[in-house]
Amino acid sequence: LISPESLAASEIELLLNQYGFNDTYEFEGGALTMLGLRLSRTAKFVGKTVKEAAEIYSELHFIPIAIQRYGTQYTIIPRGDTQFKENDKVVFMTSKGGDAELFDLSGKVKTEIKNIMILGGSKIGFKTARDLCKSKFNVKLVESRQSIAEDLADRLPDALIICGDGRNVDILDEENISDMDAFISVTGNSETNIMSCLLAKSKGVKKTIALVENMDYYQLSQSIGIDTLINKKLLAANNIFRYIRKGEVVAMTKLTNMNAELLEFVVKPNSKITNKQIKDLDFPRSAIFGGVIRDGEGMIPLGSFKIEAGDRVVVCCLPRSISEVEAFFS
Repeated sequence: LISPESLAASEIELLLNQYGFNDTYEFEGGALTMLGLRLSRTAKFVGKTVKEAAEIYSELHFIPIAIQRYGTQYTIIPRGDTQFKENDKVVFMTSKGGDAELFDLSGKVKTEIKNIMILGGSKIGFKTARDLCKSKFNVKLVESRQSIAEDLADRLPDALIICGDGRNVDILDEENISDMDAFISVTGNSETNIMSCLLAKSKGVKKTIALVENMDYYQLSQSIGIDTLINKKLLAANNIFRYIRKGEVVAMTKLTNMNAELLEFVVKPNSKITNKQIKDLDFPRSAIFGGVIRDGEGMIPLGSFKIEAGDRVVVCCLPRSISEVEAFFS
């Protein structure tokens, strides 16, 4: 049984634990992790091509798998001559330790997330507060309806429940919103969630997450400064999609607000790709090998990497290339 609310709460906690990244997704319990971030001008690889960055940082455990230029909706599958530019949204695949390496090169300042304010006592608000309290975060939850606030106070003894209208700036100021490390808005109104996150940003809150129902808001988030938008229907659809097998694909995940898919394959002994080095394959230019899990260990496959039977391979590709990619694993 899939609970969109539980998926959203889990996604929020994962995002808070991966501070600095706007999107995150784990494969095989973290053997590989997909991380998305927007490149600031201080990112050390801005202005460099993928090939140049790989030569400078050759020992690192991550690889770019998709890029979206600022202000566009066009998804680029990066090649060696693709240049990283300021404000690019870049999705990376990382193996163990790669997330810390990527953060160090991102130009972002490491900040501990400890104090969190949640707006909205919905199912998502409750589940998020409950999970974060278990993880030893300091949680304040603001809910306007008195009966629900009282119920939450009984069910969440480790959280501070505030009964008040979170759209009221004075109430948020009284609750020291400027001292919060993260602000999460999960009311039933997308516009309220977006506006309250913008308010939190203006008060100096470092991390903001808004729940939205309308997917059109995703593009808007790029330009208005909200760190992450989540959509519970998309989370549920991706979760269901992962278990719908189609042809050689054992799992599929859509990249948020990008025209690209993550495909997972298990390599068969007689696959066209078995015992071949990646550099020797005539792989589509609209697809890229993101990672390989072998015997539970995540690896970033480069040109000389040899694919073996039993490997679980993650490929990022544009939708038009799915059947072409699938043929390599048949």
